[in-house]
Amino acid sequence: MAAKRTSKPRRSSRSKVLEVRVMSPRIAWLGLLSLIGKSAKFACIAAAVAGIGWGVWRGIERAFYQNPDFNIQVIDLNPNLAIDEAQLVEITEIDTSGSLFNINVSEVVKKLEARPEIASATAERHLPGTLLVRVVARSPRAWITSSEADLTDTRKQGMMLVDETGIAYCCPERQVELAASLPIIHLPTAQEHPLQEGALISHPQLKACLRLLASAKAADQEAAQWIESIRQTTAWSLELVTREGTIATFGLGDHARQIANLRASLDHANGKNLAVKTINLIPKFNIPITLKNESQAPKAVPVLEPTPDERSEGRRAKDLSSILNRN
Repeated sequence: MAAKRTSKPRRSSRSKVLEVRVMSPRIAWLGLLSLIGKSAKFACIAAAVAGIGWGVWRGIERAFYQNPDFNIQVIDLNPNLAIDEAQLVEITEIDTSGSLFNINVSEVVKKLEARPEIASATAERHLPGTLLVRVVARSPRAWITSSEADLTDTRKQGMMLVDETGIAYCCPERQVELAASLPIIHLPTAQEHPLQEGALISHPQLKACLRLLASAKAADQEAAQWIESIRQTTAWSLELVTREGTIATFGLGDHARQIANLRASLDHANGKNLAVKTINLIPKFNIPITLKNESQAPKAVPVLEPTPDERSEGRRAKDLSSILNRN
């Protein structure tokens, strides 16, 4: 038993000697040199790869970016009512003397679509030197104003238009002629519903005015030519003013019938060389109407409920003759 006890300390001392020998300075130095060698090899490989990459990049740069054959030669912009080529270059800040490959087409599209008068845009590179740009301009539906000033001063460049989707934008120079004949929608100033260029108009009165305008266009495709302005005057009525100055009062609904009666009365008055000053189209059976240069109070004209054929053919005039013929 005693011999077994004395053998354990001897084995322990031998293990310590081996451990000391393994961790000697010579072995540690050799390990460090081996690590340095491996690191040097890795650095050489990395440098070689970087050199090859740099060489490839320089080759691409000379072949494409610095190749005069790929300089911008043509800017192909589709005909549109928003911008021309000069405005395109100004908006997108394109270097017209640089390479086609220097143009970030995504950035070009982003800058174009940031313009309120542009609904959408695309851009493509067509080798060797053509930048193809397609722009869809907003289609104006009516002028928008909140000013109480003379509404005729509204139809000019820089004034507000509303498109088919309800987006407000300032009229560009290229749309002035197109929009010159559009009606004006008057919206009273409301801090909670500001008119902001490039934003959807949230004013609650706009929808009612647009519904009336849509009904007028449905009955007559040329309605925009004879409608001067539309506004909501009360919580239950709208006011439409014609280009001849007739002031017509509409309800918030039942516009098809009211438009039919308005067209019939105006056509009949023109046939008699008379001019309607005011007409209230809300009543179904008795329509108050006055003539220009008439001092008398409005008189009610008995009007029967129109049939679909009478609405389409404009035969409502006969019911209005009693008031128009008295002059």
